[in-house]
Amino acid sequence: MGDFKVIGLIPARGGSKAVHKKNVHLLNNKPLIAYTIETALASGVLDKVVVSTDNEEIASIAKSCGAEVPFLRPAEFAQDDTTDLPVYQHAIDWFEKNQSYSPDIIAWLRPTAPLRLPEDIANAVSLLINKKTDWVRSVCEAEHHPYWMYKMNDQQLEGFIDGIDLKNYYRRQLLPPVYRLNGAVDVAWRETIMVKQLLYTGSISGYIMPQERSIDIDSLIDFAIAEQYLKKS
Repeated sequence: MGDFKVIGLIPARGGSKAVHKKNVHLLNNKPLIAYTIETALASGVLDKVVVSTDNEEIASIAKSCGAEVPFLRPAEFAQDDTTDLPVYQHAIDWFEKNQSYSPDIIAWLRPTAPLRLPEDIANAVSLLINKKTDWVRSVCEAEHHPYWMYKMNDQQLEGFIDGIDLKNYYRRQLLPPVYRLNGAVDVAWRETIMVKQLLYTGSISGYIMPQERSIDIDSLIDFAIAEQYLKKS
């Protein structure tokens, strides 16, 4: 994008708990991961669209959808408790050592967000360049406001956030805007990951997306909801 080299990195581990083979589970008769690959390719801002996976089936499907799968992720970076940082670092290190390609910017695109649009990726990358923060993370307005959440103490409801006088927020229109991460797009500089080694910390800008594009698939119910949105679009 402009003078910057930008890679789209799609993490797709073979193991999944809630839904067996989630990343290739069919959504509207198409493998889930296909939506992210197609959107990434259509964004117009990515030099490479790469899938990082430890699974041969996912690799094969990803290639058929147009993504690059130049390596299989080592098992040590594909465990249930593996954080995202070593997966980022492994991919960047592999390209620098094997293809002499060093990206300036990495867009992390989870397959579990099939409703993002190409412009969401392009806009998030542009925001990182313009704001020069360590990260850009996509968010949407929270469906359930934390001011209206409670904790239970011996069956007695107490406000979850201390110090909030709920009589001042008895109508939704009185609540201040609050946002949640939607898992669609995370964008960072190479330096953030390889030098500063910051994982979703440091300075962060938020890219706001609407709730209807913010489904993060983790269960069969989420698949059903996403399918209804896709049929309407």
